[in-house]
Amino acid sequence: MEELRATIGETMFRNEENGYTVLTCRAGRENVTVVGVMPEVAAGEQAVFQGSWVTHPQYGKQFKASQCEILTPSTLLGIERYLSSGLIKGIGAATARLIIQEFGKDALTVIGEHPERLTDIAGIGKKRAAQIAQSFQEQYSTRQVMVFLQSYGVSPSLAVKISKVYGNAAQDKIRANPYCMVEDIEGVGFLTADRIALSMGIAPDSPERLSAGLIYALQEAASSAGHTYLPTGELLQTAARLLRVQSELLETHLTSLLLSRKLRSHVVEDAEGVFLPQMWQAESEIARRLRELQAAAQTVMSGTVSAQIRSFEKNNGIRFSDTQRKAISMAVQQGLLVITGGPGTGKTTIINCILSLLDKESVLLAAPTGRAAKRMSEATGHEASTLHRLLEYGGEDGHFTRDEENPLDCTCLIVDEMSMVDVFLMRAFLRAVPQGTRLILVGDADQLPSVGAGNVLGDILKSGAVPSIRLTEIFRQAESSLIVRNAHAINRGEMPVLNQKGGNFFFERRPFGEDAARDIVELCGTRLPHFLKSFEPVRDIQVLSPTKKGACGVLALNGLLQAALNPPSPKKKEIGYGDKIFRQGDKVMHIKNNYQLEWEDAKGTEGQGVFNGDMGTVLAVDAEEKELTVLFDDDRTAVYEYAMLEELELAYCLSVHKSQGSEFNCVVMPAVGGPPMLLTRNLFYTALTRAKQLVVLVGREDAVAAMVNNNHIARRYTALAARLSELPELTL
Repeated sequence: MEELRATIGETMFRNEENGYTVLTCRAGRENVTVVGVMPEVAAGEQAVFQGSWVTHPQYGKQFKASQCEILTPSTLLGIERYLSSGLIKGIGAATARLIIQEFGKDALTVIGEHPERLTDIAGIGKKRAAQIAQSFQEQYSTRQVMVFLQSYGVSPSLAVKISKVYGNAAQDKIRANPYCMVEDIEGVGFLTADRIALSMGIAPDSPERLSAGLIYALQEAASSAGHTYLPTGELLQTAARLLRVQSELLETHLTSLLLSRKLRSHVVEDAEGVFLPQMWQAESEIARRLRELQAAAQTVMSGTVSAQIRSFEKNNGIRFSDTQRKAISMAVQQGLLVITGGPGTGKTTIINCILSLLDKESVLLAAPTGRAAKRMSEATGHEASTLHRLLEYGGEDGHFTRDEENPLDCTCLIVDEMSMVDVFLMRAFLRAVPQGTRLILVGDADQLPSVGAGNVLGDILKSGAVPSIRLTEIFRQAESSLIVRNAHAINRGEMPVLNQKGGNFFFERRPFGEDAARDIVELCGTRLPHFLKSFEPVRDIQVLSPTKKGACGVLALNGLLQAALNPPSPKKKEIGYGDKIFRQGDKVMHIKNNYQLEWEDAKGTEGQGVFNGDMGTVLAVDAEEKELTVLFDDDRTAVYEYAMLEELELAYCLSVHKSQGSEFNCVVMPAVGGPPMLLTRNLFYTALTRAKQLVVLVGREDAVAAMVNNNHIARRYTALAARLSELPELTL
């Protein structure tokens, strides 16, 4: 790490939310640009930056600061420039000059320790003196907190956030109990707090540390593996490994957390499980609301259903199987139903028939993602929206305005791609569904479960408490698709048919990862668009990878594909953020729920909220203002300020998990081997079912076989099935 001593010049850019700043500085005789997260600074101040020199592709040589220490001005000129900078409320250029004339080099000491003496200056009364003193202390406190936290390895951006929450009391509060930050401040995890605590000399077996470690073990289990609880024994063992203590030492603290209701316990499948309160409440509420809907729904539809189904078949030139016909009848004659089935089993056609039978009812269609909702709209001819938009999200914490006090106005709701819905979204959705509404949930139970915690679709089916039907017959029109037939074969543990003449499922043998990566770039850039003239490389072809790292991982392939499909050009503006470059025309994905990000759709409607998994294209780049505009696949546009670019990633290649809910004309996937825990049958199945017209696998036959034969499904500890089974069937 290098050190740079410099005099602050002009602040070219500053994001007040996270402290990211671009400065011009003077280091010796040289003018330099310094970038990084730091406290607010003033022209003329002296600073010591720790970091490294980097060359930005657009802005040239810069010093990227990881730490910043602002030195107290010592010269009269430096003190005056600092006071007149505007950082301290109540002091302008004229007042700064008067303060210097009155107190000289003692000016900062007077403001900090004897602010009442400021009233000796004409024009400064007691109220203004108090304002100046308070503003000065806030500035000083923020800087002291940042220096204090950075000495313990806390990033500058996190230090800014901590300082904003705790203010002047930050150091005292953190010294007393660093683990309080885990609960109080978003972005501070147990590991960060623990590093600070141990550095301060807090004992490894302190009650605060052990209790915080138990809670963190449950939080990590939810975020990394989707668990809503852990069995007591597994929780104690996991926390013991994390904390490097004996599990017996944790038992007393676990009991204390349960007694104080900071954690909850419940017997699930004959074993005691421990829950975070929010997980327990979410699954319990989902179970209760599903039971209430089941009891209150209007279960009888007027007219002869069989005759109406036959009429739909005749008008559309199709013939349903007995199972499909039964699914339609159940959907329109019962108040709550789950329909599950793989590709080609006619789920969309069944939804269309249901809509025709319910044409007198007020029906709403929804899906978890923008792509899935758009596909649902195109397939049915009825408007569909994302669940977030349906629930009218808003506010800083993503509060939904639709709830039990302001329910949705409809008589029937059909939700597709239910495998993607986690427990918190499901709870929010059910809160907005009024009793008496017909609810039809559609999804593929064999796909990967939701990225978020829970296994909502799987648990509902497992419980047997909610009416459901599984479609297994392949719909006649889909029988000719080798993609559909191979997907079902893989689901049964059978090898797919590769390179069948006239088929739409191909395999290219490339034994080494680097060769496979080059082949994938050629396929996407030239060969596939040449083979299928209607294919547009960026829009129609999607690369999916099972892994993030490696020659054929998401990160490496995105770099190669961007260079090939959207290379630099004088006609295309671009902007760099960290080690990423975003260029006009790039395919991108939003990777974090942002409830405040404003958007406007093609009709001029304005709104807020862009969510994890939303995909789009970089429409425009304003290098001067450091902004870029993204056009999302559902025709919304949003403008990203520079600091928000951390929420975007290139999307030429996606992880299979990120592709859920989407369909693409062509899917290209590397099959070169990797960790068995990742390369599973249901991940392979999920990837292939994203393709509509063409699949190309690139790699080795043994890697394909390994995925087909690996039926390992990492268990998710979830309790929704048990909660549904425990609740009695209600009659209203």
